Amino acid sequence: MKKFKTLLATTALITSLSSMAAGRDYISIVGSSTVYPFATVVAERFGKSTNFKTPKIESTGTGGGMKLFCKGINVDTADITNASRRIKASEFAMCQKNGVKDIVEVLIGYDGIVVANAIKSHTFALTRKDLFLALAKEVPTGKDGELVANPNKKWSDVRKELPNVKIEVLGPPPTSGTRDAFVELAMEGGCKKFDWIKATKKSNKAKYKSICHTIREDGAYIEAGENDNLIIQKLQKNPDALGIFGFSFLDQNADVVKGATIDGGAPEFDTIADGSYPVSRPLFFYVKKAHVGKIPGMSEFLKEFTSEKAMGEEGYLTDKGLIPLDEDKFKTVQDAVKNLKPLSL
Repeated sequence: MKKFKTLLATTALITSLSSMAAGRDYISIVGSSTVYPFATVVAERFGKSTNFKTPKIESTGTGGGMKLFCKGINVDTADITNASRRIKASEFAMCQKNGVKDIVEVLIGYDGIVVANAIKSHTFALTRKDLFLALAKEVPTGKDGELVANPNKKWSDVRKELPNVKIEVLGPPPTSGTRDAFVELAMEGGCKKFDWIKATKKSNKAKYKSICHTIREDGAYIEAGENDNLIIQKLQKNPDALGIFGFSFLDQNADVVKGATIDGGAPEFDTIADGSYPVSRPLFFYVKKAHVGKIPGMSEFLKEFTSEKAMGEEGYLTDKGLIPLDEDKFKTVQDAVKNLKPLSL
């Protein structure tokens, strides 16, 4: 009986895979809005320079992309998902449960998360502590162990040296990898400046995470969707508002928006590359090994994306704001892609 079930499962897998090439003749990519511009540039070049169709890319957010990617290995599921953070253990488990067994992780480079506003508006010199006190749902009082609903209405309420304007921050929704990275790097980075909260991490990790990662819901933080270009447009219309998005969007729109310094570090190519800018993160995409060789152009697209001319130190993706990998990491990534080395968590 066991052998029969195994045979049925194998037959179903073969049938599913063999139908792919006939069912779809283009690569399907979903995921991160931050990685979207980089993937789009590679896809357009790939479509123009080869006989394969230009891959179709949807900006669904990192979390949304993972759900689509992990649905299975049928022709109607995505081949690649972009991510502005590493895949979570829970997402990896979801993939495994749905038959997406062999996943290839591709680290493409680094990006900074910026807090920016209209170029003609106030200049902000922020700290991670400022960001926590401005955006957390609950903030500490002067008494250890005591929290209150965030009373700060203006930036000057957070710290008197900051502009006397309403706290209004346009940012990504919970499905976004940028949101995940922001709460971990910026919010938590400021939250643990309070000694009693930092100590809570050891005694009650769930409480610690709830305090540090929960963003206020009273209108000061406005979920602006997965479209970072839309945030930039809104900042131009509202000079008092700030927006949260990836460095590449700041880099491409430097004529209309400017980035705040955070803990004294300016959001610049060099500061993100050397780690002195405190709110930076790695960028990835994930590949279904089962689709390589079945969906036309997969191997060739992976080769193009991880080539020196694309991801290298002077590759065309750096022109779009990608912070490149060092030589050793770059070679490790190329080897993993060449050998389609599956990720293990």
